[in-house]
Amino acid sequence: MHMNEENQFIVKWIKVGVVAGLLASAIYPLMIFVSLPFHLTLILAASIGPMLAISSIGLFHFIKIHRKTVSLQIAALFNIIAAAIFNMMLIVQMAIRKGIDSYFAEASEEATKELLRWILRGVNKVHLGLDISWDIFLVAGTFLFALNMLRHPKLGRVMSLLGMTIACILIILNLYTFPNPPSDAGFLDLGPFVGLWYLAVTIMILRSWKWLESALKS
Repeated sequence: MHMNEENQFIVKWIKVGVVAGLLASAIYPLMIFVSLPFHLTLILAASIGPMLAISSIGLFHFIKIHRKTVSLQIAALFNIIAAAIFNMMLIVQMAIRKGIDSYFAEASEEATKELLRWILRGVNKVHLGLDISWDIFLVAGTFLFALNMLRHPKLGRVMSLLGMTIACILIILNLYTFPNPPSDAGFLDLGPFVGLWYLAVTIMILRSWKWLESALKS
């Protein structure tokens, strides 16, 4: 039995989502741990948000093959909003840093440089506010995605409970230390663990491809 046109479209979305998820998983640590030219870093930073949004749509289509729910649709919506805010946060952060660095290079007096440091501390709160905003939507989306994995035949209970647990702890810590990130207050930053969770989910989707094709043909 062959897949109809609608199911073929679903498979295409899942494939694109998987690719986008893997790219986002590779780009973000690359930006953090590798020193790159500014404009290359800017291009990579600008790509992460769209990749996150696309991967979330792919994940939505994969999970809905088993069961389509309102909470699953909300999860995809929240993750897309989170991706847009994340894009704004990174670009604003880079704009602030680029501007302050240029002003700092032009400053000749130590008093002027100290003033610029104080200005940087103040304007940093802008992207920190965007940071918690993206965390709120990402946590909500992640929790709902994980909730819909609870009885999924390929993603299952362990990934579901792990995702919900990480999401809950992350938002509690971020709200407790607001406006500063948890790492500044001596707590563990769970952001990378969310990324690793999504990477693990993406790998599980790849390993479930035979099930996917069989489920869509039946």
